[in-house]
Amino acid sequence: MSLSRKRKKELRRLQNDATQLWESQQVLVGHAADVAREASRQLGSLGREQVLPVVQDTYNRRVAPVVDRGVSFGKHVVDDRVVPIVGGVVGSALTAWDVANAKRLGIEKQVRKATKPQKSGPGLGSVVAIILGAAAAVGVLYAAWQALRADDELWVADDPLSAPDA
Repeated sequence: MSLSRKRKKELRRLQNDATQLWESQQVLVGHAADVAREASRQLGSLGREQVLPVVQDTYNRRVAPVVDRGVSFGKHVVDDRVVPIVGGVVGSALTAWDVANAKRLGIEKQVRKATKPQKSGPGLGSVVAIILGAAAAVGVLYAAWQALRADDELWVADDPLSAPDA
């Protein structure tokens, strides 16, 4: 395809204009990235200086007491309700198992009732309550971190891209 000299000259001029426009856009995008980076830094500082103390104070006044009450209630339910019931069921099952084994083996000795052992540490309820409390604390900390972290995903290419050839 042959083009006239005039058309070639117009196309070259248009390509030069497009290249200049592309370069000026790259400069503009670079300035916009600088402004966004500074805004992100200022927002992070504002979050650390203004928002974080308010969030911590609100957490300490409102959330922590509720979590503590929930943990103590969970410990009470597990220690005073669940553990005795499960212990009784397991003890009855083991006693029945021992009696069945004694009859099957022909052993004629009596199966003695086991004495209730003294507690020597935190019960199952305490462990479950501690785990639930720790999970709740981790969840609150993760939510706060997600809300207050800086958005570092703003990215602008350092190398100016060349304009496409016409």
